[in-house]
Amino acid sequence: MVRYFGEKLREKSGATILIENKVGAAGNIATEYTARAKPDGYTIYIHAGSAVAANYWLFKKPPLDPVKDIQVAATLNIQPFMVMVAANSPHKNLRELTEAMKAKGEKASYAESNTVGKVMGELYKVATGVTAVDVPYRTANDTLNDFASGAVDYGMIDPQSAIVQSQAGRLRMLAVSTGKRMQALPDMQTMKEQGVNVELFGWFAVMLPSATPRPIIEQLNKWFNEIEATEETRQFVNKFGGDPWITTPEEGQAQLIKDKAAWEGYVKAAKIEQQ
Repeated sequence: MVRYFGEKLREKSGATILIENKVGAAGNIATEYTARAKPDGYTIYIHAGSAVAANYWLFKKPPLDPVKDIQVAATLNIQPFMVMVAANSPHKNLRELTEAMKAKGEKASYAESNTVGKVMGELYKVATGVTAVDVPYRTANDTLNDFASGAVDYGMIDPQSAIVQSQAGRLRMLAVSTGKRMQALPDMQTMKEQGVNVELFGWFAVMLPSATPRPIIEQLNKWFNEIEATEETRQFVNKFGGDPWITTPEEGQAQLIKDKAAWEGYVKAAKIEQQ
């Protein structure tokens, strides 16, 4: 995604675009680097805004406050997580899964491989009264053998993995976690549509140091929104299970603020120990 938008920005701006991966600390290293960078518009951070907000509560000593130190210039997409079962599972929808898991009680289990999946799994349990055991995996692909053998009953899986495994016939998708249906998956019902009051989504954003002058923020917003408005970009984003999400800088920053507040509750609900 970063390379796609980087190339499109090069075409729009006429500038040379260098992409540098700054990994580590669940994104905190890159976020802090951005916050401390010169606010001239030449350091552009593309990452999940939802993850930037979440990290404030996932670490005992967060290096910064994203709401104060980061400015969203544009949002790029909105993407759900998916409730998945094995392809040979008898459960064809979320209602059937919930009834079966309630009957199974604490012998039920679910798979997840990251923080969002864990939080979604716990929110599902709170909303339904299911008492399934959380089984964490290193990656989504590591769950496949246990899905196939029946060692886990269901999973909360990221969109890229969910779509690939669904298309390959290994897993079946039961619901998406967004409040509304996705353009990328118009026939797939949301959790809310199926009577489970859970809404959780990720979103990628273009982020800058908070002191960046307004004209630079507005110019980048204009360029990225123009890129997103094309059919080529819609198809690219849909391929990864998301929809383009065009907003103003104010709307993007408001979502960052909203997510920061929400993730405090999510971390507590999922009983996640701070790192």
